[in-house]
Amino acid sequence: MSQASTYDALLLVSFGGPEGPDDVIPFLENVTRGRNVPRERLEKVGEHYHLFGGVSPINRQCRELKAAIEADFARHGLDLPVYWGNRNWDPYLADTVRRMKADGVRRAAAFVTSAYSGYSCSDQYVEDIRRARAEVPDAPEIDKLPVYCLRPGFVDPFVDAARKALDALPETGDRRLAFTAHSVPLFQPGRPDYVAELERVAELVAERAAPGVPWSLVYQSRSGPPSQPWLEPDIVDHLEKVRAEGAAAVAVVPIGFVSDHMEVKYDLDVEAARRARELGLAYARVGTPHTDPRFVALPRELLLDR
Repeated sequence: MSQASTYDALLLVSFGGPEGPDDVIPFLENVTRGRNVPRERLEKVGEHYHLFGGVSPINRQCRELKAAIEADFARHGLDLPVYWGNRNWDPYLADTVRRMKADGVRRAAAFVTSAYSGYSCSDQYVEDIRRARAEVPDAPEIDKLPVYCLRPGFVDPFVDAARKALDALPETGDRRLAFTAHSVPLFQPGRPDYVAELERVAELVAERAAPGVPWSLVYQSRSGPPSQPWLEPDIVDHLEKVRAEGAAAVAVVPIGFVSDHMEVKYDLDVEAARRARELGLAYARVGTPHTDPRFVALPRELLLDR
């Protein structure tokens, strides 16, 4: 019996994001619940969303990914319904689990839109799934599928996109690759595994996409208090450093993300790109896997190969 046959549904689990200006602060309150984040800080972060009309791209991207997974299942004869639930915004996980139960689902596999190990990338999703199930009497069993950051379906799209971005940069002068991922606190559980996986993915992409081009692993989207140590260096600080070293161009590869959601669109396409322009540094941001067919195939492959 194949692993896929032990499940009767796939659950796509993501972070969630606001879909209009009135959603922004309530969404950020959900994200920061229990952390005593001042209202002023939420409003400051909310400005990032308001630059894009108060809409995060992530929910649209999840709808597109869900549709692509369903089409992939159909092409390969895998007769499993695909559900979608978010940790921090509608459709909430508990509501989706409730609907799954009403539809007769008994056991589902969960594919999360985070490719790595560590607390915030993996374990927190497991906690949220457990919490959602606790809200639904006799809820379906839900098993999180394994971490997939080293699978070809995740790595290969970054290789192709990095080559394309480098080709778009000026060929003269010192060119660099900067691999970015979400920073986390140094003392967060699982942080060493997270960093080791990021380093390995960066190495795989660099050696295939741009042999000989210097590369670095850097971080973005830090959100903790200044007194708390987080993973560094920050992408903006790194751009300043490589420019001082004589670099003329940088391609930024957001290997920590599966799609171009708000932390990619703001932190890289607005903030980092603006600093690169100020420094006179040619800048290209590499695309994420999103609905690349190789990435879309991962849920099916994980179901069959687990």
